Amino acid sequence: MAFPLPEPMAHALRLATAAGRAGAVPIAAVIVKNGDIIAAGVNAAPGGHDPTAHAEIIAIRSAAATLGQDKLEGCDIWVTLEPCAMCAGAIIHARLARLYYGADDPKGGAVEHGARLFAQPNCNHRPEIYGGIGAKQAGALLRKFFADRRT
Repeated sequence: MAFPLPEPMAHALRLATAAGRAGAVPIAAVIVKNGDIIAAGVNAAPGGHDPTAHAEIIAIRSAAATLGQDKLEGCDIWVTLEPCAMCAGAIIHARLARLYYGADDPKGGAVEHGARLFAQPNCNHRPEIYGGIGAKQAGALLRKFFADRRT
């Protein structure tokens, strides 16, 4: 029996789909506080010339501006792909309470793969981590996006 995706992940997948149609890598993030989505971000289009314009960074910046503070304690982040080292570092600095992500990223991820940033002894904040939510849908989006570029 399949269960419906939680709304934050469903919303992130809709945003990622739209980003892919616009030519950006289809990755999206949303930030939730008290059950409400307060910010969202998608990977910026490659023409933006900003290597830090990942969905998580954009969502974190937006949430911080919305709340008027740099610490996002009590907020959760929902991302369609396992965060990279840069984004995991931003999650640490923002003090996000929970990380929910879709597809694993064995090549570039830094949560369950690679650097495993949150598991490092000098990590001063560790969010709760829930992976694999919407993994099938998020993975399919990414595979199609890159397959279309190879043909």
